[in-house]
Amino acid sequence: MGFSTVAAMSEDALSHINSRGEANMVDVSAKDSSARSATAEARVRMQPATVEAIRDNALAKGEVLAVARIAGIQAAKRCAELIPLCHPLPITKVTVDFSIAHDHVSVVATCKVNGKTGVEMEALTAVSVAALTIYDMAKAVDKGMTIENVRLLEKLGGKSGAWKREA
Repeated sequence: MGFSTVAAMSEDALSHINSRGEANMVDVSAKDSSARSATAEARVRMQPATVEAIRDNALAKGEVLAVARIAGIQAAKRCAELIPLCHPLPITKVTVDFSIAHDHVSVVATCKVNGKTGVEMEALTAVSVAALTIYDMAKAVDKGMTIENVRLLEKLGGKSGAWKREA
């Protein structure tokens, strides 16, 4: 989409683009606060021996999942510093959970807020940084790990209501 096309569109069509085609933070001051939540997921695919080392806390850098959980929580709280047009939010709850399979670790994060805008980006940032932390802590034994399927699973609240990814 070229600049002239963007400039011709209404501000409602692209909420982060003004009439001159410039990126701007959306003004949420007139919106009502409401309870909102979002859940996201990521997967870190790795060798089965790496999964075993993570499960057994046998890696030199320490407890991988404990560190990744803290990193994910911290990332959710700092999302507005990383994603330019995100609003800083008074997050009320962040959970980061893991499930271990034969050849991967799944990361699921849920963020909650009582605010004027949703927490989808915070949940996505949490799983992304938690997955990157798993990679960082295990890269000495498995540089071939891949981070995949970073995606929103569900969001609740706000003007658009509930949304859930179909199975």
